[in-house]
Amino acid sequence: MVGWLYERECTVFRFVNLTCHSRYLTSLFGFVTHAGGAKATIISTLMLLALLPAPLKIWGLQAAFGLAASHIPVHFIKKHYPRHRPYLAMPETKMLVYPLKDHSFPSGHTTAIFSVLTPFVFHLPSLALPLLALGSLVALSRIYLGHHYPSDVLVGVLLGGGSGILSTLILG
Repeated sequence: MVGWLYERECTVFRFVNLTCHSRYLTSLFGFVTHAGGAKATIISTLMLLALLPAPLKIWGLQAAFGLAASHIPVHFIKKHYPRHRPYLAMPETKMLVYPLKDHSFPSGHTTAIFSVLTPFVFHLPSLALPLLALGSLVALSRIYLGHHYPSDVLVGVLLGGGSGILSTLILG
């Protein structure tokens, strides 16, 4: 069963990474992937904390708490359940940026972006579609750029979304 699931996952990975390439998508995903990086997510949460008016600062605090809390399971899982990145298992992988040294599972970029945007989805439901679209683009970019398998980003969505939900409930 596990082997069958892995083969299906590799099929999806190859489709996104090898078949769907275009100059436009490469530019888009090369740019959008950074929205889930440490620098962008940390700076954005600090800016929210600094710039939001007093009654709304709690939203920035929820995003910052969700981001910080989401890194704990990501660090633990990457350390205790090492998974080679796709480009190490599939030599045909298209790599558009430098190879990363840490493990693939789960996607830290995906976890981070969903942990930050989830509190805002709750507080601003009218922005749920664009926020979730941004998070989904970051997740898809990680596959497109050859750094993650689909299950890496799926678990990142669950961890980040879960951290965002918990931070919203705890600090609500």
